[in-house]
Amino acid sequence: MATPQTSPRAKQRRGEGQWALGYREPLNPNERSKKDDNPLNVRARIENIYAHGGFDSIDPADLRGRFRWYGLYTQRKPGIDGGRTATLEPEELDDEFFMMRVRSDGGALTTQQLRVLGEISQTYARDTADITDRQNIQYHWIRVEDVPTIWQKLEAVNLTTMEACGDSPRVILGSPVAGISVDEVIDGQPAIDTILERYIGDPRFSNLPRKFKTAISGLQDVAHEIHDIAFVGVNHPEHGPGFDLWVGGGLSTNPMLGKRLGAWVPLDEVPDVWEAVISVFRDYGYRRLRHRARIKFLVADWGPEKFRQVVEDEYLKRKMIDGPAPETLDQQLDHIGVHKQKDGLFYVGAAPVAGRVSGSILVEVAKFAERAGSGRVRFTPQQKIIVLDVPEAEIPALKSDLAKLGLQVDPSPWRRGIMACTGIEFCKLAIVETKARALDLVTQLEANLKDIVDGVTAPITVHINGCPNSCARIQTADIGLKGQIVTDEAGNQVEGFQVHLGGGLGLDAGFGRKLRGHKVTAAELPEYVERVVRNFVAQRETDERFAQWVGRAEESSLR
Repeated sequence: MATPQTSPRAKQRRGEGQWALGYREPLNPNERSKKDDNPLNVRARIENIYAHGGFDSIDPADLRGRFRWYGLYTQRKPGIDGGRTATLEPEELDDEFFMMRVRSDGGALTTQQLRVLGEISQTYARDTADITDRQNIQYHWIRVEDVPTIWQKLEAVNLTTMEACGDSPRVILGSPVAGISVDEVIDGQPAIDTILERYIGDPRFSNLPRKFKTAISGLQDVAHEIHDIAFVGVNHPEHGPGFDLWVGGGLSTNPMLGKRLGAWVPLDEVPDVWEAVISVFRDYGYRRLRHRARIKFLVADWGPEKFRQVVEDEYLKRKMIDGPAPETLDQQLDHIGVHKQKDGLFYVGAAPVAGRVSGSILVEVAKFAERAGSGRVRFTPQQKIIVLDVPEAEIPALKSDLAKLGLQVDPSPWRRGIMACTGIEFCKLAIVETKARALDLVTQLEANLKDIVDGVTAPITVHINGCPNSCARIQTADIGLKGQIVTDEAGNQVEGFQVHLGGGLGLDAGFGRKLRGHKVTAAELPEYVERVVRNFVAQRETDERFAQWVGRAEESSLR
């Protein structure tokens, strides 16, 4: 009688460090650091020890870890070229100055707050200030000795740096025209305000597997498809205006689009649903490997059906209402230009180049806005700035005032569509320059493409990133540029870019097309972008969008 064959023993899957499954022992140094001390406790040490002892007194575990929970990263030491970024130890890259990120959830600021942001920059940050694509302000050249005083000035006008970085709930994106847009389904700002009040700084959510990014908007103007959680305005046929729930989006080196859970959420339930989803991430998120610690990996493994079931059964303790998908938009909403509000006033959206402003510019914008009768401004997810509540008679003077600051209300398509991350100027992860390159690119395109502006019916977005992490959302741009060291025709190692073409959100939701082996040196970049844009204008069919053209174009037209 033959001996029966035994099946090989199933391979045991390695634990992912999920708290809900009993994996409480830290599996990497980041998790150990958070378990050793709640990162929010670092504020007391900054105020009582480090601000007095200076940079050399900072514990390394705080410096390169817990400081982030208060919006602080060490910036890059000047003079270190991009080819050495991956070869040096953190202490070799660290300068004795900090980048500081200030929360402005929904991009919402009063002119008083904007003026204080500008004055802090002038006094403590060498007049640096960048508007980020997270709708907030980022400073550079901050000394630890000045941090407590900066906090006092921020908190006096109800601003904070708390959980602006770190493994925590980051700044919440919201529509910059919430509450005033004639087109919005519902105003999401009250939900943002409630989440801030209830949960930001709550120790229950200060130790997440990784960062957690939220978007809430009654319009589709916050890149909802690439967030950890997003609430998108939609009308339910029975229940009226509310939000469609999305989870699991994100970019970086493993880009994924968010998944609809098929649930409709009324405005007053958004904070509770947000708490349930972030709790799932905290308890079930993967903590063993940092590169797999975002919620998108959990959603990809579980699928949206199981994820919704866990949210409802284990955390909400009730079923959510099924709901319809929002209608998909065919182009990005950036709110640049002059637009009528539903109250009869106007909002005026202006474009700096890639978010690069200064403290002095912010102070002047506050002054000009107030002179036009406004007390409110907004930052956008495209690194732009909007002045709200402007009477019609004041629009010409405000446009002129903003133009004096380099903030154009009627910008070229290239100025309107450009975004860039911090780059090698300050960022320790960067490989190439970005902000100055964005300005040079816009300047050259404006000069060289004057003859075809009428052929570009919507801005062609160009996003420049200094490394693979996609802080500038390169995979969802018409032309996305990922910084790297490349070889030029003479055989020299120089700054350059891998090119992603035809990415987008809305109707074109998807990640850009990469051409095999195709790299562009920094010196070639303006000529390359001009060539591709001219090919698009020459070859496009009626009403064809850039992403559609890229999908069918011959490779020779894209090189």
